[in-house]
Amino acid sequence: MSYTRLYRRRDDGTLEFREAWHDEEAAQFVINHGRVGHQSETEETDDVDGATAEGLMGAFEDQCAQDGYGPLGDKELWRVVAQFSLKTAGGTDRDRSLERQASEALAAHLAWRGLGTVDGSSIDGSRLNIVMTCVDPGKAVAAVKTCLREATSDFTKLSIGVAPVTDPEAFKLRHGPAGARGFAL
Repeated sequence: MSYTRLYRRRDDGTLEFREAWHDEEAAQFVINHGRVGHQSETEETDDVDGATAEGLMGAFEDQCAQDGYGPLGDKELWRVVAQFSLKTAGGTDRDRSLERQASEALAAHLAWRGLGTVDGSSIDGSRLNIVMTCVDPGKAVAAVKTCLREATSDFTKLSIGVAPVTDPEAFKLRHGPAGARGFAL
């Protein structure tokens, strides 16, 4: 599947995004756009083969460039980690199910709002970490909390840490259970 996501910052500071992809299986070309952090609008074109999609993607990228959209640099990206405390060091089948469920829910929730992507997840020691790259840390933390409150039953065990992509060791706790003082991977 070919995929492109681009951003622009308006004069008032609002960050907007546009993204496009070709879903070969559904034979659709999809354009998704909106303000970062808000549910996006979607336009779909059906019966699109690979050659047509390539042309549409080129036209999409050209139009985005004319409208001032482009990729964001590392200085504008944030690493956000949703971390669940687990009862065992290696994780149980239930923990692995939580990992899949939470990762899938976050990937969709962040994408439809232009906030970022899920880069991966792991069970390390007695923690489940879901690692994301996001464009707005405040909106991303709010979105993660909203998404996981609806998608999982383990919200009370959730901590969220944020660090600039350029300084991956500088995590700060942005959300945690009562008594949590810091954040570590």
